[in-house]
Amino acid sequence: MAHKVDTGDRAPIIQRSAHDGRAIDTESLIGQRPLVVYFYPRDDTPVCTRQACSFRDQLEAFNALDAEVIGISADDDASHRAFAEKHGLDFALVSDHDGRLSKAFDVGRALGVLGNRVTFVIDRQGIVRLRYQAQLAAGRHVDKALATLRELA
Repeated sequence: MAHKVDTGDRAPIIQRSAHDGRAIDTESLIGQRPLVVYFYPRDDTPVCTRQACSFRDQLEAFNALDAEVIGISADDDASHRAFAEKHGLDFALVSDHDGRLSKAFDVGRALGVLGNRVTFVIDRQGIVRLRYQAQLAAGRHVDKALATLRELA
C-alpha cells in the first residue's frame, strides 16, 4: 500500500497537460509559488461543481497569495474543457485518466467507487502544508486552503 501523503511530506510531482493544453510541471514550480492541488470525483456533478465554483470565486484571493490552483479528476480533457467553459473556471484541470496521480498522492476512493475529495496545499519548497479530506463539504476545501496559504505568507 502506498504511503499516505500528509502534512510535512514532500509532495509527489505532477507532470501532465491541463485541459487547455498548457503543460503542468509542479517540479518547475517548486521554489516559485505555492500550489493548491485538489482531487475531486467528477466534472459537472453537484458537489464537484460547487467546489470548483468556490475555487473560481476565490481565485483572486489565491492569486493575491501567488498560489496556483490545480484541479484533478479521472475525467478526460474533453470533459474538463466543457466543465471549465460551462462554469468559467480559469485554473488548470488535469486528467488522472490512468489513476497514477491519485495513487501517488494516495487519495483513495470513497466507498470504493468514487474518487475522494482531497485538497493539498504545497509550499514553495514542495512540502505539503495541508491535507484536507471531506467528501461533501465542498466550500471548506477553499476556506482551509486559503487559511493555510495565509499562514505561509
